[in-house]
Amino acid sequence: QVQLVESGGGLVQAGGSLRLSCAFSGRGFSNYAMGWFRQAPGKEREIVAALSWSGGSTYYADSVKGRFTISRDNAKNTVYLQMNNLTPEDTAVYYCALRYDTEWSGLRDAYDYWGQGTQVAVSS
Repeated sequence: QVQLVESGGGLVQAGGSLRLSCAFSGRGFSNYAMGWFRQAPGKEREIVAALSWSGGSTYYADSVKGRFTISRDNAKNTVYLQMNNLTPEDTAVYYCALRYDTEWSGLRDAYDYWGQGTQVAVSS
């Protein structure tokens, strides 16, 4: 059974950094694409970043390009989201998601499993 557990969220001042982690439990982590999504109050859940099974192909939303980096360690069954130069607009609950495919998708409905989310709050 697949389980995803996020960690690393918290409160940070604008301009600061956080590193989110998502630990996978189950089988076959290295076969699947992973994504990070976020949902701010009153808004729809949106994709932030995603990467392929090997990490060789990545996607970033325009709003985070140059500030966020997604990566994975298949030996540790973990995917990361390094977030730098945070702004109040980055405040949201961040979710990691797994897609039963080797390649990432930008579509929320293309992902098959979700974590419970971790709160990120950025103060101005």
